Amino acid sequence: QLQFVESGGGLVQPGGSLRLSCKASGSTDDYGAVGWFRQAPGKEREGVACISTSGRSTNYADSLKGRFTISRDNAKNTVYLQMNSLEPEDTGVYYCAAVRPEKLMFPWSVPDEYDYWGQGTQVTVSS
Repeated sequence: QLQFVESGGGLVQPGGSLRLSCKASGSTDDYGAVGWFRQAPGKEREGVACISTSGRSTNYADSLKGRFTISRDNAKNTVYLQMNSLEPEDTGVYYCAAVRPEKLMFPWSVPDEYDYWGQGTQVTVSS
């Protein structure tokens, strides 16, 4: 069964950086676009970024453009989220999620559009 495992979370000071990884257990033929989501305590899960199957197309939440970068290495079955200039408001559990390979056009920031989810990794930004 296809599984996704996030890693790279932790405690970081404001202004610092983290790189999250999302590794899939199966082949890249088994899934398509991959998104990153985050959920802060007491808040709804929100879309952070999404990358297409090929990696040529990316989308970001407007509030995060310029600070976060999503990328993927299909040879390693891994998608990354580089997070720079982190702020306390970035604190939360970060999840990666993927759609079935046949799903090409969809609203990327809607959690219900995704078919596979990882367990999440905690990111805490605090001094």
